[in-house]
Amino acid sequence: MQLRHALAKEYEDLEQYSESWRHLARGARLRREHLKYDVRYDVDTVDWIIKAFPTAPPEPIEGCPSREPGAARPIFVVGLPRSGTTLVERILGSHSDVHAAGELNHFAAALVSAALAKTGGRPLPRPELVAATRELDFSALGAEYLERTRPATSQRSHFTDKMPLNYLYCGLIRRALPNARIVHVTRHPMASCYAMFKTLFKDGYPFSYDLNDIARYYVGYRRLMDHWRQSMPGVIYDISYEQLVRDPENESRRLLAACGLEWQRACLEFYRNPTATTTASASQVRRPIYDSSLTQWCHYEKQLEGVRTQLLAAGIEATELSAQ
Repeated sequence: MQLRHALAKEYEDLEQYSESWRHLARGARLRREHLKYDVRYDVDTVDWIIKAFPTAPPEPIEGCPSREPGAARPIFVVGLPRSGTTLVERILGSHSDVHAAGELNHFAAALVSAALAKTGGRPLPRPELVAATRELDFSALGAEYLERTRPATSQRSHFTDKMPLNYLYCGLIRRALPNARIVHVTRHPMASCYAMFKTLFKDGYPFSYDLNDIARYYVGYRRLMDHWRQSMPGVIYDISYEQLVRDPENESRRLLAACGLEWQRACLEFYRNPTATTTASASQVRRPIYDSSLTQWCHYEKQLEGVRTQLLAAGIEATELSAQ
C-alpha cells in the first residue's frame, strides 16, 4: 500500500497521470480490502444526528461559558480531511493569543463518556447513543471538554482544535460551549474527494479508499453541514480553501475577525517561512502554499466521473463541480 501510494505521488509529480492513477487505485484497493467498513453506517448517522438536533438550542444557551479569567477559549476548525484545516490552523496558530493544539479527540470522548454515564455504562447501538446525547448536561460537557484539553492548550487565551470530524458535533458544541468559535473549511467537492482518495491516512477515514464510499460520505457531510447552518444561522464561519489560497491576506483578516482576534502580520509569516508553524496533520509535510493543488483533480476527470455523477444526483450543482 505504501509503495503504491508513493509511486502514485512520484508519477503525479512527473505529470504521468495515467501511471499515477494506476498505482493510486491499486494502493487504495489494497487498503480497502483490509478494512471492515460499511459507509451506510456513517450516512445513517447523519440522519440520526439531524433527528436528535432538529433546531438550534433556545437562547440564552446554558452551556459552559469559558469566559472566566484564565479559561481557554476554543476555536474549532472543522471540515473534511485534506480540506485545508491545517492551513487555517497555521494562520490562527501564528497569532500571539492562540495556541495551536492540533487534532484533539477530546470532544467526542467527553460526549461518549457523558452519554454512557446516563446509561450506567451500558453500551448502546449508535442510533440510541446519538439519541441519548439530547438529554445531556451540556454545561458539564463543556466543562469536561475544557478540563480534558487543559494540558494541551498552553497558557494562551485561545486554542484551536482542528479535528476535522468535529463537524458532526457542531450543534452539540454550540450547546456545550456557546462562546466557542466554529470555523468550517470548505473545498471544491471534486478536489476534496480526490485529495482524500490519494491520501494513505495513518488512522481513521475508512471511507476514503473507495470512490463510491467517498461520494456517499461527501453527500452526507454536506447534508449535515447544511442542516447546522440552517438551524444555527450565523454560528458557523465558512472559509473557502480556494479563496484563502488565492487571496491569503484578505481571507486571513476576515478569519481572525470572525474569531474575535485582532489582525497580526505574523499570521502570514509562514507563507515566507513554512517551517515556523504549528502541529501538522499526520499525513502532511510542511511546505509553501501552491495554487496547483486547486485543480490537480482535473487530470483525473475521467476516473472521477462516477463521483461527479453521484454528487449531481444528490443535488450538488454542476457549476459547483466544474473546474475552477
